[in-house]
Amino acid sequence: MSSNDSIGKTLVVAFALCIVCSVVVSAAAVLLKPVQEVNKTLDRKRNILAAAGMLVEGKSVDEQFADVQTRVVDLQTGKFADNAVDPDKYVQRKAAKDPDLSEALTAKEDLAKISRRERYSLVYLVQDAAGGIDKIILPIRGYGLWSTMYGFIALEPDANTIAGLGFYEHGETPGLGGEIDNPRWKAFWPGKEVYRDGDVQIGLIKGSVDPLAAGAAWEVDGLAGATLTSRGVTNLVHFWLGEDGFEPFLNNLRVGEA
Repeated sequence: MSSNDSIGKTLVVAFALCIVCSVVVSAAAVLLKPVQEVNKTLDRKRNILAAAGMLVEGKSVDEQFADVQTRVVDLQTGKFADNAVDPDKYVQRKAAKDPDLSEALTAKEDLAKISRRERYSLVYLVQDAAGGIDKIILPIRGYGLWSTMYGFIALEPDANTIAGLGFYEHGETPGLGGEIDNPRWKAFWPGKEVYRDGDVQIGLIKGSVDPLAAGAAWEVDGLAGATLTSRGVTNLVHFWLGEDGFEPFLNNLRVGEA
């Protein structure tokens, strides 16, 4: 009779335990996936509302999101493309990596350091009481010092004045580049202007903005000690609001041809 402490029995017990644990973990992952998807959708809505300065804590996010329309835009034409892509099923991050749904950017084009740009993008339009556009919320991303920063920028109906900006995912240095999460810094953005004489001019400067300076409307305080993150924020905003990003769509929207 073999001992209960034999190597063979120990290996059998260990193997059986691994199988049981694997089954439990796999079952939990499958059962929890619907809940995770719901939470992911809720978090996305929360971040969209927060970027536009519309998030009210303590109130249902879904109720607050009721006035927001999710649309699809063809970035090549600057026009709506809801018939080409289902906004409820479109996963933009995956599309950006798919050669059939994206295009490689040249070094000159790739200000945001994202390598590829998807053809279709989701956009979020907030309606006013009369059914017109009250806010335009656009997804943005670009590389900082250590990571790709993902966020949203919100514009007023003139498609030029910034209503707000927020990042919901990044790996920048806490206390330095990570200050893009700081509400005090984000408060510098509302009221700033994007375009000047047809070109994207908004950007971060070194130090604080002089409110009396001629270009103050297009300047935001830089992040102290985080030069590369500051440059990354400026570059990604220039890219996504420029001719290779949402500028064609915004131009069409202004004249009612989107």
